[in-house]
Amino acid sequence: MKKDLYLMRHGQTLFNIRNKIQGWCDSPLTPLGISQAKQAGEKLKHIPFDHYYCSTAERCSDTLELIIAPSQPYTRLKGLKERYFGTFEGESEDLNPHFDNFDYDDLFPHYGGETKQQVQNRLYQTLKQIMDQENTKTVLAVSHCGACYAFLSLLGDPQVLLDGKKINNCAILHFTYDNQTFQFKELIEIC
Repeated sequence: MKKDLYLMRHGQTLFNIRNKIQGWCDSPLTPLGISQAKQAGEKLKHIPFDHYYCSTAERCSDTLELIIAPSQPYTRLKGLKERYFGTFEGESEDLNPHFDNFDYDDLFPHYGGETKQQVQNRLYQTLKQIMDQENTKTVLAVSHCGACYAFLSLLGDPQVLLDGKKINNCAILHFTYDNQTFQFKELIEIC
């Protein structure tokens, strides 16, 4: 049976606008982030979701709570967290190297951060476990830009799949899941 997964990035946060490296550390949604989440809710309101999930980061649960009805239950999962950047957590984005073909694996794992493969494996196992449940048909999961990008890269070159577009705040990646295989369908942009 074909199932649908909508994997969404959280709304804009204070660290996003202050250009801070935001992996496992957290910061609150901005007024724009709140507005983005409400817009996403409007775009998704016609979809009959049967399960809701989010990362354990408050920026993700706050985003999800702005989309769903207050009485709607959801589950927070560590497997949906952003990449861990080690000692670079909460530091300025200026510390990110700015040169072509830079691979985060060349830097962050040396300072206690995760590798791309670790993030991919964690996301894949978590999302597969969610989608393999018998009573699951249509899922909304709120995660993070880097985590979404890492998961998408398991299916091909993200730049090609996204047609050169970025995973902006509250962007939604729509996948189908059939015979234990994910297939990317579309990017749903909010802003």
